[in-house]
Amino acid sequence: MPQATGDEDATDITGVKEEREVAVVQHTSRWSDLKYRNVILLGLSFMGLFSAFQTCGLVQTIVLQNYFGQDASTLGYVSLGILYATLGCANWFSPFLISLIGGPKIAMILGGITYSLFIAIFLRPYYATLYAGSVLVGVGAAVLWTAQGVFLTINSDKHTMARNSGLFWALFQSSYVPGNLFFFFYLNGETKIEDHTRTVLYTVLLAVSVMGIAVMFFFKHPVVAPVSEETLPVAGSSTEVQVKSARGNPFPAMVAAFRLWKGRDMVLLSFTFAYTGFAQTFFGGVYGTCLGYTAQFGEMRKSVVGLSGVAIGLGEILGGLAFGILGKKTIRHGRDPIVLFGYFLHLCTYFLIYLNIPEDAPLRETDASSYLTPSLYLGVFCYFLLGLGDASFNTQVYSLLGSVFRNDSASAFALFKFVQSFCAAGGYYYSAYLILPFQLIILVICGFFGTFAFFFVEWKHAFDDTVVKRASL
Repeated sequence: MPQATGDEDATDITGVKEEREVAVVQHTSRWSDLKYRNVILLGLSFMGLFSAFQTCGLVQTIVLQNYFGQDASTLGYVSLGILYATLGCANWFSPFLISLIGGPKIAMILGGITYSLFIAIFLRPYYATLYAGSVLVGVGAAVLWTAQGVFLTINSDKHTMARNSGLFWALFQSSYVPGNLFFFFYLNGETKIEDHTRTVLYTVLLAVSVMGIAVMFFFKHPVVAPVSEETLPVAGSSTEVQVKSARGNPFPAMVAAFRLWKGRDMVLLSFTFAYTGFAQTFFGGVYGTCLGYTAQFGEMRKSVVGLSGVAIGLGEILGGLAFGILGKKTIRHGRDPIVLFGYFLHLCTYFLIYLNIPEDAPLRETDASSYLTPSLYLGVFCYFLLGLGDASFNTQVYSLLGSVFRNDSASAFALFKFVQSFCAAGGYYYSAYLILPFQLIILVICGFFGTFAFFFVEWKHAFDDTVVKRASL
């Protein structure tokens, strides 16, 4: 009988252990599902908000030129340059602002509202409101994007970062499609954007941006995770700095960011960040203006700017799916082949654009010829290639930052947006003066250095991981 009792006790203990293990697995599964839901909602909210803003930014140069006259043919570049310069400056304060506001969720909502206010300016644009709005949305963008990087990192781990960054990127870049498709069909071949047309366009874009902000209210934050080594705060990390500075001042967060920038990895990655900024200027505002200003494209040249936005969106989506969501397969040999593919694709695209677009098209309406007879279809196809190449860069940058700088994510993403934004601002500045060939040369040179700088960081950490794995055997 005593032996039987011992067996029963052992059976009870085993059963309790199994129940606990099942409970832990179920809790972990619910936590993972909640984080995945957050990533989906994050992508959907940005898709709505940027369906409006991407369209606004892509067409604003030709819209302002139609409204103010030929003297304002590069006013859109000035506005966007101010926006990105402000964004770059505000990025130093964004980690502190996020902690002061109350976390990434509320920060993204408030940042999104500044985007809607900027879009509303185009209902009746004035020089003063345009410049003031550019500054306002620059601050809002700094808060929004740094909060987005923190929120994405919180809802990912080293096993899901590539998938989640690719999923977010695909949903976010889907924003190029609806707004620009609406612009294309609504303009319907008009060569001049009248006041009524502009009012309807921006009223719809404003409504869509508000819908994107509304989705952010459904984010679940904070996420309560199972206690594991990966989720514990690390002393000296940017997360800890944010918590300590929540009721203090921005300097601890700024010091953490500067300290991170002193490292060789971040210095090298700054070249990659810089290229993504210059490239963003080109495809986000300059190249679409080139299409709209090329008279040989005929009556469709203004409305086709919207169609080109759809093309770049399709390229970004394909890149996000191929290099992000399917990242476990495409990243098997490292991130560097994907970045090299993106740079090679951009090189080919820049050459095609050089042959197809008149050299003064970034600056004014032109009847000039290029080396080829300007082809509208080739012009739009080049936008698709630009989007695919850009996705190759950005998905891998997000993945690398989330993996290498996981414990300093706020500072890492703030530095990324700082360098990218200032280079984008510089790009808009020189775009108002330089003809197309010189702009393409700048992109080729910066892309070369950015690509190989990324290689060095990727190879270093791949080697370090290999050493750690061998030491653990």
